[in-house]
Amino acid sequence: MDYTDLAADFLDTMNMLRNAQFQKDISESMRGELFILQYITQHEDLVLPSAISHEMNISSARITAILNNMEDKGLVTREIDRSDRRRILIRLTQPGKDLADYHRQKVITHTIHMLSLLGEQDAREYVRLTKKLASELDGNIPP
Repeated sequence: MDYTDLAADFLDTMNMLRNAQFQKDISESMRGELFILQYITQHEDLVLPSAISHEMNISSARITAILNNMEDKGLVTREIDRSDRRRILIRLTQPGKDLADYHRQKVITHTIHMLSLLGEQDAREYVRLTKKLASELDGNIPP
């Protein structure tokens, strides 16, 4: 099958979705401070800056700048790793946890709305296909 027309249609559709406000809110949660808040929450509240850098695919210098800003806002603290004093661990403060929870709930609310527009059967199928695509693409994207 020649997927060219289908790919063009898909890209046009994704562009329409990208402009929807709920998608902007979801995309925002996948970047910068909000991403870091969610990442730390998902990794039991104590992570290495290098792990965040790797996950976000940005430089350690950029992560340091973001973490400095987050520390100034009282969202995170830095601690010396007791098992290896050369390593610094990042922990969420209570305001950081509260902000992470607030934004996660906001994204979940938007996602519920989006899925409800599809109806139960199509929503389940959309999630199933998205999982399948994510699984197939994991480390398998052509240059």
